[in-house]
Amino acid sequence: MKHIGIYSILMAACLMASCHPGEKRHGAHDHEGEEKEDHSGEIVMTDEQMEKAGVDIETVEPGDFTAVMKAAGQIVRRQGDEQTVSATISGIVYWRNASLSEGSQVGSGQPLADITARHLQDGDPIAKAKATFEAAKSEMERVKPLADANILSQREYEQARLNYQTAKAAYEGIAASKSGSAVVTTGMGGFIKSLIVKSGDYVNVGDPIAVVTQNRRQQLVVDVPECAYRNMNDIRSANFKATGNDNVYKLSELNGKLISYSRTLPEGSAYLPATFEFDNVGDIIAGSFVEVYLLLKQKQNVITVPNTSLTEEQGLYYVYVKKHNHNHEAHEDHEHEDHDHEAHEGHEHKGEEGIFEKREVKIGQTDGVRTEILSGLKAGECIVTEGAYQVKLAASSSVIPEGHNHNH
Repeated sequence: MKHIGIYSILMAACLMASCHPGEKRHGAHDHEGEEKEDHSGEIVMTDEQMEKAGVDIETVEPGDFTAVMKAAGQIVRRQGDEQTVSATISGIVYWRNASLSEGSQVGSGQPLADITARHLQDGDPIAKAKATFEAAKSEMERVKPLADANILSQREYEQARLNYQTAKAAYEGIAASKSGSAVVTTGMGGFIKSLIVKSGDYVNVGDPIAVVTQNRRQQLVVDVPECAYRNMNDIRSANFKATGNDNVYKLSELNGKLISYSRTLPEGSAYLPATFEFDNVGDIIAGSFVEVYLLLKQKQNVITVPNTSLTEEQGLYYVYVKKHNHNHEAHEDHEHEDHDHEAHEGHEHKGEEGIFEKREVKIGQTDGVRTEILSGLKAGECIVTEGAYQVKLAASSSVIPEGHNHNH
């Protein structure tokens, strides 16, 4: 019992000495404490592991950035670019060109079809054509001063003018022939949008038989979500692609421009319409629905990262930042340090061994390829741009990667 009492006293004295205020601990235990503090949350991958995982590193550098906002849209034809070709007399239609089809190019004043009224008992075709012509002329004369006074739209005047020209051509054509037949011509050059009748069909005077479109300019109408209202003033241009088609059209390459956008929501809608106009390149179909990438105002001196560098967890975003391995630096010679320094220079680094830190970042806008970083990163830091998911898996693994031991 006496020996046990002495042993207890000695143990207590040792414990008091080891916890004495102001006395620093040295040796292996002190080193372990530092290791735990320095390496908490760090992921170490060897050169072989990084190469196998396809890990790429990029140095964060500020630069210019054009943000993109995704939206849905539709291609529509600009008003005033179409003309309906109508029958000038009642009779049987015969197309001049048997190969005429939708998409065929036609010139202004080009004969499209012959209509014959021979052996028809529907009255005098010349008288009917004259009546249609006079009515169209009166309508154009009525509309013009109203359009000049902005009481009616210019579009309504243009339609009345085209109707007048069509009726005039029909009347003059049939009056000149005096044979109960007429030649139907185009009022403007363009492309056949649709053929409404077939050769051999019977038509009444004034019936539409074809539609010609110039299709020189088309419009892109975009539905901008209400939540993006604050970005409306920043819209500069747009890119778009048809659903199911990977071909991206850039308005900047199609002489495109933003012509209007709404500042108020249309009744019953949760979207603000924005309208662009652009040159038709021939393979963009009016009426088709498209995916739109609205290009916003360019920002300067912005830190961005590739979208591939971001990982998301429950609405929070993270990147993996490469840190220097101080333990290796302490044991490497000056020549190896110079080699490491050269490896860190430049925009990208591939296949390096290093320690990675998972860091939360606050993101801003994206252009579909890169994303703006509002906080969490600074210029000069190195981040994982490819292979971030593999680094994330390594971070969640309980097995320390080969070649690294926290207890050294």
